[in-house]
Amino acid sequence: MDLELTQEQLSFRAEVRAWLAENLTGRFESLKGRGGPGDEHYAVDLRMDWNRVMGAAGWNCIGWPKQHGGRAVPLMEEVIFNEEYVRAGGPGRIGHIGETLLGPTLIHFGSAAQQQKYLPGIVDGSEIWCQGYSEPNAGSDLANIQTTAELKDGKWVIHGQKIWTSLAPWADYCFVLCRTDKSAQKHKGISYLLVPMRQPGITIVPIEQITGGSEFAEVFFDGATTDEDNVVGAVNDGWRVAMGTLAFERGASTLAQQQQFQKEFDLVVAAAKRNGASKDPVLRQRIADAWIGLKIMRLNALRTLSVDSTELGREASFAKLYWSNWHRDFGELAMEVLGAESELALPPAEHGPYELTTLQKSFLFARSDTIYAGTNQIQRNIIGERALGLPREPR
Repeated sequence: MDLELTQEQLSFRAEVRAWLAENLTGRFESLKGRGGPGDEHYAVDLRMDWNRVMGAAGWNCIGWPKQHGGRAVPLMEEVIFNEEYVRAGGPGRIGHIGETLLGPTLIHFGSAAQQQKYLPGIVDGSEIWCQGYSEPNAGSDLANIQTTAELKDGKWVIHGQKIWTSLAPWADYCFVLCRTDKSAQKHKGISYLLVPMRQPGITIVPIEQITGGSEFAEVFFDGATTDEDNVVGAVNDGWRVAMGTLAFERGASTLAQQQQFQKEFDLVVAAAKRNGASKDPVLRQRIADAWIGLKIMRLNALRTLSVDSTELGREASFAKLYWSNWHRDFGELAMEVLGAESELALPPAEHGPYELTTLQKSFLFARSDTIYAGTNQIQRNIIGERALGLPREPR
């Protein structure tokens, strides 16, 4: 990947910057820097309105093919957009699961009818998606899912439970991994279903996090249904489709996440200068090391993204392990730089018994970074077995 921007790319950056500066104002001004990890409950209705405004202006799904509603911009333009969005203080993208996970999956694996039915609502920002993968006994061992779907009279009837379902309380649809052949081997007999969330037979129980919010939820399916043709790919071939979705998860939006890390880093540097922590030689060295790690992270992400693939490669596993450990350790550094200030909470907020600062939320939420989307232990196994060719872990 060529990291030198062309004149066209510089013009695109200026276009993005100008639109965000013009539109993140007025009633959307209060959204700046809000709605990210640990802050998901903030102004949900207003963020949904913002999602629709972005859709109307053509800023949702800009990397998608034009025939599916996108702009078909090259990868570097996607990177530019995501970085400028965070730099401008754009709020957490409430439609990101549809845009970065479900949408690309349907484009690559879905039928024409599924694409025509579900993609427009993601592009215009009117429909929100959540992901039904993990279960109480099927997290890192995702193939152990027990949620079932049985075909009856042209409908899939679903029974089971999903957990850690991001945005479930607000989602219109969920893509759900279900076991459709109980007699098949572990990774077989699984289907990838598109399920409406607003129907009888679905119960959503929010899970309160240490940050005071409830981004995640348990979702119980007790006879919920979806149409027979809402299977992505072939029946019982859902594992292949699910792995494709996970590959898309390591897309250009990871650069937006790293730009958010940069903003957190800038807050730590400002705090160190303000309270004198910058004069501590040990903390100064740790801050410098964090900066180096952040730059390495960006370059590795760009290198990974330059490989066009719908399979979850070894580079993606390495990247996840790297950034999650960096962010967890950085959160600890931030609290040490803040010192006694890190122990102070703000007055009670709308959600939870207290309000937290950006760095406090980051520190607490980062404890989960090394767990969700593949635990450290699982990532190391994948790297050892698939990248290095080491013998499989003893069973």
